Amino acid sequence: KYTTFAIFYYWINSLDQKKTIYSRSENVAIPPGKENKTATISYNHRIIPLETTSSTGTYYCEVKWNDIQKMGKGVFVLARDTGYIETSYRWEILITLTVFLAALSIIATALLLWKRK
Repeated sequence: KYTTFAIFYYWINSLDQKKTIYSRSENVAIPPGKENKTATISYNHRIIPLETTSSTGTYYCEVKWNDIQKMGKGVFVLARDTGYIETSYRWEILITLTVFLAALSIIATALLLWKRK
């Protein structure tokens, strides 16, 4: 009963639409002496490189037997146009510090000149 099943890979996009990526049927033979025992079989599926940002969504794997279906927890994938870019604030900090020190210098000079008079 449990040796024939179907595997489905799909994703749910931002509009809550279920899109099937891939599916296949399996018929697994039970080795002698392994009848009536729990078995685990791993199946891998590689998703082709994401081409657009519309590929963002949660990806799932689901297995269906005649009267049972089991679904994975899902993996959320965020697709970006330019990929991940590490944010660097090095230049912003340098410019801010320079402007602050220049303003401080101008104020100190003005105070010295004002006190001199």
